[in-house]
Amino acid sequence: MNAFTNKPHPGIVYIVGAGPGDRKLLTLKGLECLQRADVVIYDLLLNNTLLEHCPAHTERIQAPDPRIRTTRQTELNQLLIKHAAAGKVVVRLKGGDPYIFGRGGEEAVVLAEAGIPFEVVPGITSAIAASAYAGIPVTHRDYASSVAFVTGHAAALRPDSNINWEQLATAVDTLVVYMGVAHLRQIVERLMTHGRNPQTPVSLIRVGTTPQQQIVQGTLEDIVQKVAAAQLESPAIIVIGEVNRLREQLRWFDTKPLFGKRILVTRARAQASEFADLLEANGAEVIQFPTIKIQPIAASPQTEALRDRELALRSAAAAIAKLHEYDWVIFTSVNAVKILYERLRENGKDARAFGRCKICAVGPKTVDALNHIGIHPDFVPARSRGSTIATEMAALHGKKILLPRAKIATAALPDGLREKGALVDEVPLYNTVEVAGENRDEIEAALLNGSINLVTFTSSSTVMNFLKMFPAYPPTVLLANVHVAVIGPTTQKTAVECGVRVDVVAKEASVVSLVKAIVEAYHNFL
Repeated sequence: MNAFTNKPHPGIVYIVGAGPGDRKLLTLKGLECLQRADVVIYDLLLNNTLLEHCPAHTERIQAPDPRIRTTRQTELNQLLIKHAAAGKVVVRLKGGDPYIFGRGGEEAVVLAEAGIPFEVVPGITSAIAASAYAGIPVTHRDYASSVAFVTGHAAALRPDSNINWEQLATAVDTLVVYMGVAHLRQIVERLMTHGRNPQTPVSLIRVGTTPQQQIVQGTLEDIVQKVAAAQLESPAIIVIGEVNRLREQLRWFDTKPLFGKRILVTRARAQASEFADLLEANGAEVIQFPTIKIQPIAASPQTEALRDRELALRSAAAAIAKLHEYDWVIFTSVNAVKILYERLRENGKDARAFGRCKICAVGPKTVDALNHIGIHPDFVPARSRGSTIATEMAALHGKKILLPRAKIATAALPDGLREKGALVDEVPLYNTVEVAGENRDEIEAALLNGSINLVTFTSSSTVMNFLKMFPAYPPTVLLANVHVAVIGPTTQKTAVECGVRVDVVAKEASVVSLVKAIVEAYHNFL
């Protein structure tokens, strides 16, 4: 409430530019706005993964489609005023930059007239971003000292248009036209009629900054025919000028080894970020389709038989109470480190509880997780396979070993340790739980028609749960048009036993190794 007027205090609207496609082009301020939002009203063509930055309570509203709703802008304006007047933090999330052909100025005027506080967060407009991702600088000391952004909408081509095509044709070195694909013929004809050289280079960049980026190049004289032959459609920008000659020398994005490849990641969402980042860094489009999630046993009574859960909790509590008595603790995953440490904290303990026992960490990420809690492992096996870890560890006869792990895990490691005379306590800390697949029908269709290029599996459970989601098709049919990559021999064995053809196997059980194997495979034979 306003202390002086006793009236509800208005909220605020942040008009945020999200950039043209690549989700990582969102600014830090834009990110902060999303993290505070009560309501987000977002554009149709926006990268929806940006909405993952919003709090759980945020109301997400997709803006009406301008192609079918002539009253779209009026409806949007009313939504902004309604939610802000109710005291909410509203983010109007727009593609590109709000003030460059984004109607952000119109929305700001409406807010100002209504007395609603607002701020504008600039975004990277497609004229700059898409051109840069195409290897085309819009200015360059040797080619262009001026640039203009122009709308190519039908209204811009009417006789009463306020765009002076006659002067614009030759006054600016680089001309970038938005929304002009449907009117490309009229645009190039006007430019040539008013004196632009027919041999001027032209590029059309479709869905720039994304792995689907498509580029058609030509000259004013032949670009219409080339675009028609390529069947290139909107959304695209048109870049006109000598700077286009630099593309072959400066292209960097569409030369990445996995550019244009659509890769399905089935790993638990909480663990998939590094894997997705590595794939995207190599040019792939990542489709997140988690088939499992990691659930600490103590947090999941509804999914555990009560007796099994109580036994697991007592087992963990007993292990923690006598942690200092063990000779070794072997951590085979980041999950085991994080959850065991949570149990320690719940019992008023910290890393000092490990006392004299030595620590073995399997894999670089497990090492990182231990370092994060102040522990430097005593031993890191050269390989991550359970059957070889015991072989690498020396003098185990009579040693007491704690093995915190998933409730369902392979027996290769504990069996190998016991064969060497070790006394092994296996303590289940978490479950690998099935999840309902998001967009299952859409993913199924993409798998069958081959529009997904590669499916990745990072554990046996991801293989089995993935196949359970598509019971209508055997693996040989479901994945007939798709390549498959797995994180190691254990996952490969499960996949083959389930009838899945495996094309790529990581040399080491890590996502870094898996991405490297995928890149090499596409370079060599896929």
